[in-house]
Amino acid sequence: MIETAKKRKLDNEWIKLMKEAKTIGLTIEEIRIFLSQKK
Repeated sequence: MIETAKKRKLDNEWIKLMKEAKTIGLTIEEIRIFLSQKK
């Protein structure tokens, strides 16, 4: 049960992040490039 709550919180944060990224004009591709560089 805790695991799903954690995952849901993560999903909500990810959705929020994606919405914020869209408002500042980032594309999904740019985000993907950024994430791959971070690793």
